[in-house]
Amino acid sequence: MRIVLATGNPGKVSELQALLEGLGVEVLPQSFYYVPAAAETGTTFVENAIIKARNACEHTGLPAIADDSGLEVDGLGGAPGVHSARWAGEDADDAANNARLQDELLDVPEAERSARFRCVAVYLRHAADPAPLIAEGVWPGRVLEQPRGGHGFGYDPHFLVPELDRTAAELDAATKNRLSHRGQALQRLREALAREWGAHA
Repeated sequence: MRIVLATGNPGKVSELQALLEGLGVEVLPQSFYYVPAAAETGTTFVENAIIKARNACEHTGLPAIADDSGLEVDGLGGAPGVHSARWAGEDADDAANNARLQDELLDVPEAERSARFRCVAVYLRHAADPAPLIAEGVWPGRVLEQPRGGHGFGYDPHFLVPELDRTAAELDAATKNRLSHRGQALQRLREALAREWGAHA
């Protein structure tokens, strides 16, 4: 059985392939089928993930998995949220997004710098699937003013994991995948897929 992953990121593909090991599926990136990127016009992580998965299904005729994630900062009313990847503009890089984050937090007291990474992963059996499988993961933490660590990407250097007293960018890949919002969401999605496919076995 083949599943299309609605991303062109090879790291995500290998991560998902490892996570779904033993379920008898082959995970291929949408770039393998020349699927164009979907416009992420949703106002929630769930909507954007479904938009991306449906786009992959429509172009390939195969089931698809997609995820959407972002950072929510309490002192900013949950921003940047679904706009996390392009908060400083459509073509913004990590440095620009982190610079805007620090600018926005200048007048926010330390007590309101609590935050969380949130990820929603979805599985669509086909483009018109009325009941997609949806799994969510949440990783609580705090936003630091000064970046720490050289691993990870995005907001990781500014995201402190309080119980470890380390930022997401200071964690090795295995630890991050185990704790992270994405790791949680994909693990829950795997469990849902195993239940569904087990019922059909």
